[in-house]
Amino acid sequence: MLTRLARLAINRPKSVLVGALLAVVACGVLGVSVLDRFKEGGFVPSDAGSARASRIVDTHFTGVQPNLIVALTADDGADGPAARRAGGTVTEWMSSHHDIGGVRSYWQLGPRDGAALRSKDGRTALITARIDADDTDLPKTSRRIKADMPRPDGVTVRVGGYGPMTNELNSQTIEDATVGEAVAFPVSLVVLVVVFGSLVAAALPLLVGAVSIVTTLAILRLVTGFADVSVYALNMTTLLGLALGIDYSLFIVSRFREELRAGRGLDDAVLRTVRTAGRTVVFSGVTVALALAALIVFPVFFLKSFAYVGIAVVLVAVLTAVLVLPAALALLGHRVDRLDVRVPLRRLFRLRPPHAAADVAPERTRWYRMVVVVTRRAVPVAVVTVAGLLLLGAPFLSSKWGYPDDRVISASVSEARQVGDLLREDFAEDASAATTVVLPGFDGGDGPVAAYATGLSRVPGVSEVVSGAGTFVHGAQAAPASAPASRGLVNEAGAVLRVGTAVDPYSADGKRLLSGLREVPAPGERLLAGAAAENEDVLDALADPLPLAAGLMALAMFVLLFLFTGSLVLPLKALVMNALSLGAAFGAMVWVFQEGHLSGLLGFTATGYLVANVPVLMFCVAFGLSMDYEVFLLARIREEWLVSGRATTEANTHAVALGVARTGRVFTAAALLMAIVLVGMGISKVSFLQMCGLGLALTVLVDAVFVRCLLAPAMMRLLGRFNWWAPAGLRRVHARIGLAEEAVMPASAAAARGDEAR
Repeated sequence: MLTRLARLAINRPKSVLVGALLAVVACGVLGVSVLDRFKEGGFVPSDAGSARASRIVDTHFTGVQPNLIVALTADDGADGPAARRAGGTVTEWMSSHHDIGGVRSYWQLGPRDGAALRSKDGRTALITARIDADDTDLPKTSRRIKADMPRPDGVTVRVGGYGPMTNELNSQTIEDATVGEAVAFPVSLVVLVVVFGSLVAAALPLLVGAVSIVTTLAILRLVTGFADVSVYALNMTTLLGLALGIDYSLFIVSRFREELRAGRGLDDAVLRTVRTAGRTVVFSGVTVALALAALIVFPVFFLKSFAYVGIAVVLVAVLTAVLVLPAALALLGHRVDRLDVRVPLRRLFRLRPPHAAADVAPERTRWYRMVVVVTRRAVPVAVVTVAGLLLLGAPFLSSKWGYPDDRVISASVSEARQVGDLLREDFAEDASAATTVVLPGFDGGDGPVAAYATGLSRVPGVSEVVSGAGTFVHGAQAAPASAPASRGLVNEAGAVLRVGTAVDPYSADGKRLLSGLREVPAPGERLLAGAAAENEDVLDALADPLPLAAGLMALAMFVLLFLFTGSLVLPLKALVMNALSLGAAFGAMVWVFQEGHLSGLLGFTATGYLVANVPVLMFCVAFGLSMDYEVFLLARIREEWLVSGRATTEANTHAVALGVARTGRVFTAAALLMAIVLVGMGISKVSFLQMCGLGLALTVLVDAVFVRCLLAPAMMRLLGRFNWWAPAGLRRVHARIGLAEEAVMPASAAAARGDEAR
């Protein structure tokens, strides 16, 4: 298959490039409309109890679960004339708006019934309501409402709640993706110029990366036609497309230049590049795609959307690298080394010209000498490296996961975040932290509801319980059923009770409060909605499938690496080293983002937990990326091993050193480039995108520097010929269905033998 693709690129390079250009233009046109089709949320399973309760409340009890919170602050207080006039104006406007329902205003309820809507210092009061829109339209509708919201003189009006927060997160996510790519491209170009010297060679990976981004937008648009896609998929998939496009192109271009410098003809260089580096790229892409595919087992569309789109993006990056890029190389030929910026710079500083890679024997490179040093001290290197990785990963043992709230976005760019901070700090009851208790189909009258509300109000941490039978505080009735706050809480769909609290729903106290509410006997079927209940359902939804996802990834990688190498030992070693590098990166993320170290420098608010879906996403992506570099390194080591005679432990060590010598500079440059792209996500104003970008960048760098350069050579030296062991039966299976080709003589060996013949 790869040979046919290579010959197509060699024989019809212009046709391939024109076809690719037309495909990119079509993708660009198709991808333009994708920004309006993303959905918010996707963290809670649709069949979870909190999701079912929310659907009942949203359909039959308008306003009970508000997603729009307007805060009005006046210097002379919420009961002063300026605040009363402004509150009346805003309340009237909201009540007449066709997209807003269930308006509850402090100035309508009055100081007694609306006490929970007034701040402790008396300067701020709230208007709560429900925006009638689904997850797709909610950001757009919220944006229009916020823009049109009256802002009378004499008061400060701030618009918050879940609806406006979705709009701000949407806008910030798109802006961050654009800024991240704008930063990544020029910095990546500088690194590529340092690696290649030639501007032509350096530009090729960036062009492939740009093609991947445009194609990704089209893929996102197609996926939205049959599945829900999270707005956060935009950042991850565009940056993943850019990173993998650059990564794979770097290996292809490097191998092509190596083959040319070894004296091969143009067509033969392209063919052998695709059959060696191209084969490795294909296999690497399959490993990344399988790692992302594991996300499908989770019952939340936030993760599922990354699986659908991520797999497609990886396949596009692979196809571009093994077909479109070879066609460009076939046309460029030796001109791939044109515009070498090192020539004028060295002339300016009167430096000697550099040696071409083909002129330097692998055994004379710094990479080879480094591996020799490592393998001579394999035991202490392995022990120290493993101990260091375990030390870095130790904080992950105390990790805590939770549901995201408005604190994930910086207060400097989010009015909704500012409202959220007001609710947490200045109000006796946080309107966004309330738990809604739903009694579906209940028609038992006020007596059982009153008794149930009384019991709920006694739970520690509950400030009040508002029900159709009245308002209850600490086991006593504080307001009658006829009070405005109790209206609309009972109808033919059942009854609801609103449990007010100032307790952080994601804290340990929030969990205890939810457990206490569940322990109170209910007068019928009971469902709980609200932040605390959603948090519990999210954690349950992730905990159950997580072992299955991890097991599927491990099994898939083990089988694929066996088919790739013919060994049972190397796949097991790769899984163990992956676990160590992932553990180190995740431990660092707990130390930074959960415990809050460097929060001032990075500009985020530590909440004491990690957004639950993000570590799962990071695990699958990072697992695939780590295996990516394992594949690139093993591929070259295996090439050297196959031509070594495979007879002695020394031959194994020499193959390891040669493999690292020929690929070390390339895969560390690839890791640096991928880290640069991922750090583009790390400058986001959304904290869990920051964590994802910086965490993945750290994983890639730790894996490339410490694992591939130190631990992998040390372990392969200790294992010796046992690296390549498999039972006789499995060796026969590998010979029949394995992914290995015939032994391909590396360009370095070919050049050396050619010199000997001359």
